[in-house]
Amino acid sequence: MSIACCIPVVECVYCLACVRWAWRRCIYTAGYESENWGLATSEEFDPVPRLCRIILANYEDDLHNPIWEPPGGYGLDPDWMMVKKNHEHTGGRSSPYLIYIDHKNADVVLAIRGLNLAIESDYAVLLDNKLGQTKFCGGYVHNGLLKAAQWVFDTECGVLRELIEKNPNYRLTFAGHSLGAGIVALMTIYALQNRGRLGNIERKRIRCFAVAPPRCMSLNLAVRYADVINSVVLQDDFLPRTTMALEDVFKSLICFPCLLCIMCLKDTCTLEEKVLKDPRRLYAPGRLYHIVERRPLRIGRFPPIVRTAVPVDGRFEHMVLSCNATADHAIIWIERESQRAFDLMLANDRMMEIPGEQRMERKESLAREHSEEYEAALQRAVALDIPHAQASYGTFLDAEEGETSGGSSSATSSSWSFGKMRERLDSFVDRMFDVDEFGHMVFKKSVP
Repeated sequence: MSIACCIPVVECVYCLACVRWAWRRCIYTAGYESENWGLATSEEFDPVPRLCRIILANYEDDLHNPIWEPPGGYGLDPDWMMVKKNHEHTGGRSSPYLIYIDHKNADVVLAIRGLNLAIESDYAVLLDNKLGQTKFCGGYVHNGLLKAAQWVFDTECGVLRELIEKNPNYRLTFAGHSLGAGIVALMTIYALQNRGRLGNIERKRIRCFAVAPPRCMSLNLAVRYADVINSVVLQDDFLPRTTMALEDVFKSLICFPCLLCIMCLKDTCTLEEKVLKDPRRLYAPGRLYHIVERRPLRIGRFPPIVRTAVPVDGRFEHMVLSCNATADHAIIWIERESQRAFDLMLANDRMMEIPGEQRMERKESLAREHSEEYEAALQRAVALDIPHAQASYGTFLDAEEGETSGGSSSATSSSWSFGKMRERLDSFVDRMFDVDEFGHMVFKKSVP
């Protein structure tokens, strides 16, 4: 019709949309996503390089005679390795993993390695998902990763419980890379719902570090569990930014131009408000740590800096057209750059010459800052009308404390929420009002 009228309107509109999309992608860099985030400190980033090396240890057949160890070694004592399982042991239900008890850092670590390109079962786990297929804990999650997380936890919870009971002051840390990062992120939520099977371990002793994670949970869950789940992303890594179903990505490799056209139109025409209100859309989990080492229109790598936040909108929403998009996903590069970033943090701390007592105060203030940022993210989710956020808000901080092996019921969550609101209301009344001689409540006079 448009050709017959000599006015190819549809073709022009489509071409303009493609040009606009390509232009936005070409000038878009990963630094834009985290430019307004705060800088991470050495205290909070300390576990990341160490956990990356523990994840890398999964690739060794014999830790007494390592072959692929990074510069400086793994920093592990092979005698402290409690469990180490490969694909034959897991039967294709999960990636290989290990359980290591780190006596130096008072930590019990379960670490899962990433996708093996030569193992078909890993693809089966990653591709076992359809949009909105699985609802879990008040949100949507990746189906294949959830099943893998449940299997690993059910298999090893007895070992973990024994180690925790023998070491009551140790923390329980779940760590993973790529496919393993998605598994440990969902395993953390599953463990919190089944803390009774771990000897009723306190919530504050459970944490997760997901390195280069896939999108595995809906936005309300990603923000809700940001106090225990941490995601680490190196610069332009493609996987945390892959918004569409991974199954569609692999299927469309034979017709990449078709995929590019569909992405172009969808990305150009979809409003951000609509994206945020899609309850089935999956996101990278928890608090985000973004390692930035390259700058726009600059050649080479710069000293890496680490920015951190609990973002709600603008949460790794756009793919970055970069030749490093796949290289930044490699665990060996993430370990190397995270160690460089951590060394720079320590060097800056030494230059400031902070006394030990002030370091303790800094740890306490850092915990308060994280708590405030976490609550602000929850309120932001409610303000943006994120699906399921309004129903859950008010129970995020306290309902987890009432989680048992069977999970918390709605009645229990409501009682915890009511108790918290009552406590805050009483505190507000005490600060603002006083009782006069007649028994009436009056505003407190300002103190000169």
